[in-house]
Amino acid sequence: MRIIEFSEKVTQWIEVAALALEVLAVAIIVGSIIYSTGRYLYYRATEPSKDVHYGEYKVIIGKTLLLGLEILVAADIVTTVAIEATFESIAILGLLVLIRTFLSWSLVVEIEGRWPWQKET
Repeated sequence: MRIIEFSEKVTQWIEVAALALEVLAVAIIVGSIIYSTGRYLYYRATEPSKDVHYGEYKVIIGKTLLLGLEILVAADIVTTVAIEATFESIAILGLLVLIRTFLSWSLVVEIEGRWPWQKET
């Protein structure tokens, strides 16, 4: 009986940890978008003739999205491996990781102007 109770407590803890990771990812993305948008609008208002800050704005948003995606993948892995280890859930996790990897690569191309495996020029 104690082993079952312990197992249930561990499962609950893992669920809370996965939820905390998801909330952290969303908070990072939303917080950074609010901060960087405010910063960009401030610079745009104080220096209307220059639009040099748009590139910085784009890079900050892209990096934030990359970080958020990585944390969301970690949350999915924790949930799938520790709680729902079925063939279907692992297949769904694999599909999610593929989609998020493609999104990450797209963001790297947008930010750096090259594929992740290409050398910097």
